[in-house]
Amino acid sequence: MSNQTQNSETSQVCSLPLPPAQYINNYTDENIKRGRAPKPPPPINDSYSMFGNTFNADDTIIRPLEAQGIKRLYPQHFDRRRELRKLNHSLLVNFLDLLDLLVRCPESPRRAEKVEDLSLLFIHIHHLLNEFRPHQARETLRVMMDLQRRQRIEISQRFQKHLDKVMEMLQQALHTLPDTSDLDSKLIVPTEAFESMETSDPNFNETDTNVILDKMMCDIVDQL
Repeated sequence: MSNQTQNSETSQVCSLPLPPAQYINNYTDENIKRGRAPKPPPPINDSYSMFGNTFNADDTIIRPLEAQGIKRLYPQHFDRRRELRKLNHSLLVNFLDLLDLLVRCPESPRRAEKVEDLSLLFIHIHHLLNEFRPHQARETLRVMMDLQRRQRIEISQRFQKHLDKVMEMLQQALHTLPDTSDLDSKLIVPTEAFESMETSDPNFNETDTNVILDKMMCDIVDQL
């Protein structure tokens, strides 16, 4: 008997997912390097179970109430804000009726009916709010993209300001540079001395050449 109880207890599967730490420990650097990390689950192509309910992969994101076996309390074409307001009022009225029933006749079978009515109203309110989820997702995406656009515009404007500042600094540096024509005129070396060095004067020796070159260098330094 104890073995049967133990087997029944071990065969039970927890409906909740494992804690995150147990998943993280499977994806260590060593496990990933050696290929021991679990592979991601394959995509679901048929049906699956979630919170005790069976869903199909090709189902719409928000299934209609009739597909869930729930009676619809509002028409097919309606104003959501108006219907939510009506459902909210009906919810308050039924809750007050339930309180009055519990005070006057707690054992009345109508108590279960009121609880069912309240549950049905909550389901309809929840369903109407879920129908706003696609709109909420689009608006959230629009706000995120608008924020990214403003951030990129701000970054580009700051980059343009830095670029303008750098161009201004370069222009100032170019204006402070000396005129190259004046510098070239100052560095002109007189060629007459070289011409005299090339003459075939027998009295012209190497010492005289060094003297002339030294004199030319001193003249250039004086000009600078």
